[in-house]
Amino acid sequence: MSNADWQGKHVTVAGLGVSGVPAARVLHGLGAVVTVVNDGDDERSRAQAAELEAQGITVRLGDGDTLPASTELVVTAPGWKPGKPLFAAAADAGVPVWGDVELAWRLRGRDGKEPAPWLAVTGTNGKTTTVRMLASILEAAGLRTAAVGNIGVSLLDAVAGEQTYDVLAVELSSYQLHWAPSLRAHSAAVLNLAPDHLDWHGSMEAYAADKGRIYEGNRVACVYNAADRATEDLVREADVEEGCRAIGFTLATPGPSQLGVVDGILVDRAFVQNRQKQAQELAEVADVNPPAPHNIANALAAAALARAFGVEPAAVRDGLRNFRPDPHRIEHVADVDRVAYVDDSKATNTHAAEASLAAYDSIVWIAGGLAKGATFDELVTGCAERLRGVVLMGADRALIREALARHAPEVPVVDLDRTDTGAMSEAVREAARLARPGDTVLMAPACASMDMFVNYNKRGEAFADAVRARAAESA
Repeated sequence: MSNADWQGKHVTVAGLGVSGVPAARVLHGLGAVVTVVNDGDDERSRAQAAELEAQGITVRLGDGDTLPASTELVVTAPGWKPGKPLFAAAADAGVPVWGDVELAWRLRGRDGKEPAPWLAVTGTNGKTTTVRMLASILEAAGLRTAAVGNIGVSLLDAVAGEQTYDVLAVELSSYQLHWAPSLRAHSAAVLNLAPDHLDWHGSMEAYAADKGRIYEGNRVACVYNAADRATEDLVREADVEEGCRAIGFTLATPGPSQLGVVDGILVDRAFVQNRQKQAQELAEVADVNPPAPHNIANALAAAALARAFGVEPAAVRDGLRNFRPDPHRIEHVADVDRVAYVDDSKATNTHAAEASLAAYDSIVWIAGGLAKGATFDELVTGCAERLRGVVLMGADRALIREALARHAPEVPVVDLDRTDTGAMSEAVREAARLARPGDTVLMAPACASMDMFVNYNKRGEAFADAVRARAAESA
């Protein structure tokens, strides 16, 4: 869409925050008549509203369900559920609803320049790490790029700003994909699929379908997880451009059209001249930081997308070596009395916790929080043999305790009957009491954090602070 298409267009932006504020500003700058509606009317919302109103943008706080008169388009924050009355009113009025990703996609190339292709990543877990690995590889190849999308950098800022890019590494959540019907990536990957956000999507089938939208219209490669049949099924169901290939990644020896691992080497049998007989070395497992199994899978997915874009093997190696993971993702905090303390606060669901627990042999597990409708029997069954002990806290800890009683009754469990933020210090003390030299105290909660903490970052910081305090006591 050109700039002229927005002049005088009445657009309602649903929701403030990291997506709504940039959307309102960009649309206002294009000449649209913008009204922002927001459910909340708290201090933060009022501050954001004041900034927008100073620019001439109308903001209605505490009224996110009513469709403003004359609305021609709704641009929604990704987290707003499809069942909200606002969207029903829009449907009744024949008004389209886009997400911020759809808006960014439509704004590409409005200045007449060739827009940067998108290499897109989704999945239940590992999205941010994979996208940042991909961006590091692309940078090592000398390409102008950025890690954008659900990763915290607004896609709208990348598309509408003055900076030009050769290619964008784009993280997309299921929420964002739900509201992005026109997205057509150069290449895309679904890393894995496990039950998550089912309260928002309504069913696992709807959740998977929204994830699968990332493959629609792909031009070069649909990257899937060979160990997760559901991701391959999404590729089979996608309507892609002619010539687009299905590319698998695996922790085992790869077959043709796959990337995998052979004798500690990440290899490519997809983007080579004779994939039936040849394999191209890309990097060593030791180049992946940290080299936990699920993180090696992330690296292979990032490498597959980079190779689909034509990146040379040396840049894959250099990009992986240069990559440093974000905090709270299987992050080693300290060794205290020969016990390792690891922060994986980002493990906010059972699938992520399963991957984290698989990386260590003898574990004192700190878990609990908001379960978001999850069950824990399969998770506990899979990790029971590696558990030295468990410390539980948070609102839904009883669900994990009951699963442990059923499937690991011999494992000692400490149940902290408190949900205040100070519980973390007690959790670390109890974990230290259960641990033996050579063990790992792993905080991989398998639950969301909002019952006790603002977000998983604050939970991780509380864990790290408690561990450092214990280290100081032991010094």
